[in-house]
Amino acid sequence: MTILQIHVGISLVAILGSFVVIYGLLTGKRLNGLTAFTLIFTILTSVTGFFLPLSGLTPPVIVGILSLVLLAIAVFARYSQKLAGIWRPVYIVTAMFAFYLNFFVLVAQSFQKILALKPFNGGPVFLAVQVAALLLFVVATVLSIKRFRG
Repeated sequence: MTILQIHVGISLVAILGSFVVIYGLLTGKRLNGLTAFTLIFTILTSVTGFFLPLSGLTPPVIVGILSLVLLAIAVFARYSQKLAGIWRPVYIVTAMFAFYLNFFVLVAQSFQKILALKPFNGGPVFLAVQVAALLLFVVATVLSIKRFRG
């Protein structure tokens, strides 16, 4: 198994887990075990991305670095600060943004790699899908801040 296959597998597990964690945030459920699992796999997604062939400071490298910074803050807010006070919305925003970045990359890679989507890569369909995803994550973040009490 290649590092790319491992990276993709980890990424897909993290994305699936993130949707369950988002469901928990929206319904006010902590889902402690699954949240820890998902955060670990989301961190591993970024870390394994650095083992792929790189050529300087590219957008994927920047996304990976940004994701790791966001995840460090999310982990600190959830586990060190125990979601107390301002750390609850900080956790929600940073975790959701990291989950969004993972999903953003999934959409971008899908348009690059899936034959049926390739003709739409970089065009208005691609842009519409990315904007719709961003809007859904923003709405989910706002609703999670209102509903999740930790």
